[in-house]
Amino acid sequence: EMCIRDSYNSNPLYRYLCGVFGTEETARLFNLYRVGTSVKWGGSTVFWQTDETGKVRTGKIMLYNPATGRRVKEPQACVSWAHSELRLPAFNLRQCLFGQHLLPLYPSRTIFIVESEKSAVIASHYMSDMLWLATGGKNGCFNVQTVEALCDRDVILLPDLGATDAWREKLPMLQPVCRNVAISTLLEDMATDEQRSQGLDIADFLLATPTRRQILRQMIQRNPCIQQLIDELDLELIEN
Repeated sequence: EMCIRDSYNSNPLYRYLCGVFGTEETARLFNLYRVGTSVKWGGSTVFWQTDETGKVRTGKIMLYNPATGRRVKEPQACVSWAHSELRLPAFNLRQCLFGQHLLPLYPSRTIFIVESEKSAVIASHYMSDMLWLATGGKNGCFNVQTVEALCDRDVILLPDLGATDAWREKLPMLQPVCRNVAISTLLEDMATDEQRSQGLDIADFLLATPTRRQILRQMIQRNPCIQQLIDELDLELIEN
């Protein structure tokens, strides 16, 4: 049986992002996107799929490395589903976009759709004037039923490197529904061949530039006396 904890201390992705954004901002992002924690694999992240009415459709459970923030894929990919773990009888799965519950809260925001739930959360920190949703995979929940939620909205698709052509084929499905829809080639235009071979996404590019908090952490690792100085003087890092 799966148990969801309120505490994020055992959530490796939460711990990683606290080192990048700080505890207060990470907690805000996790609460905004209703990210949960499972006891599976000793603590893992649950990306709940909640629709615009507040109904939870299911949750994807994934294990992350707390040091790198990347998914654990060895010796096997640690991915599961809440409805499978809970063994719900006669369960009828109808997925929705990750972050779909935010649509009524921000009716005028331009919507950016990415593949990874983690990327939607991270991008929301860097570009908070946009609404970031995720499909949960190259195909994920990208279907006619799901995109109905995007009715009369301005939508921009931001595929992972290597997925642009596949997502361009989705445009005819979206055009009758959305007010405006476009596909961004931003990542393809700026990527190196090596980055393309890795299939990087927007979050990889955003995290490649260290934040002030990360720079400070690196300084403390090189010289632990800096932490002592911060504690003694009760200093606080001010983010822009």
